[in-house]
Amino acid sequence: MPLSDEEARLLQQLEQSLAAEDPDFASTLRGSKQAARNRKIAVLAGLGFLVGLGVMFAGAVTATTWLGVAGFLVMLVGAYFFVTAWRHGLAASPDAAPSRPSSPKPSGSFVDRMEERWQRRQEGDEL
Repeated sequence: MPLSDEEARLLQQLEQSLAAEDPDFASTLRGSKQAARNRKIAVLAGLGFLVGLGVMFAGAVTATTWLGVAGFLVMLVGAYFFVTAWRHGLAASPDAAPSRPSSPKPSGSFVDRMEERWQRRQEGDEL
């Protein structure tokens, strides 16, 4: 059931006041909507990939070249949208812990970094 004009106006005011009072919480809520959208796109893209695979095999079995090419193109489009959704994030919330600990960017040249690594290894062996 759609909201009435008054209810929509009140909801908009509540959202604005929430964003003003607690911007972190409002950002979290917006992030969860984006993550849900990305999950939906990823699932549909995966299904599209599977449909394309089936169409490509059907083209190969029936020796219909255009059908095989069409199936391959559908697979490519599905893979593209899946990777795009994956890169934008499928996590439940933007505050979720990263899967890898973030390390500081290495400074200095390649040779300097290799020397530092060598020194750390040498020190570790002596202990």
